[in-house]
Amino acid sequence: MKTTIKISTLLLAASLMSFAPNPLDTAKNKSEFSRFTKTSIKWKNPEINLGEIIQNKPVNIEFEFTNTGENPIIISSVQASCGCTTTDFTKTPILPGESTQIKAVFNAAAKGVFKKQVTVITNAEEAPKVLIFTGTVI
Repeated sequence: MKTTIKISTLLLAASLMSFAPNPLDTAKNKSEFSRFTKTSIKWKNPEINLGEIIQNKPVNIEFEFTNTGENPIIISSVQASCGCTTTDFTKTPILPGESTQIKAVFNAAAKGVFKKQVTVITNAEEAPKVLIFTGTVI
């Protein structure tokens, strides 16, 4: 009985291992994937000064960029540095030569000078990219 359980366990382990990816193949695939998916972005203005804005009145901000590489740009995430900023971005690939925007809406609750960040994660060579907007809330 014990021998049967041992043999069954060994057969089960061997069959499961046959489905595991080969580490060398995985590393090779990741290397090839990154080589073919890396591309470049030209930002129109990665730092925007909003000047004076009114407290509790949302302000729309657009960071425009162009895909200057040879492969599509894929935006995987966009994160604002605070809860007072929401973001929106295209979920489809941006083809070479195409332009689009990272959109943000800032709603300032406190008066005074501010400096906020939006971090953009893409497959571009210079990723992640930190975009900045500044101004004074009156």
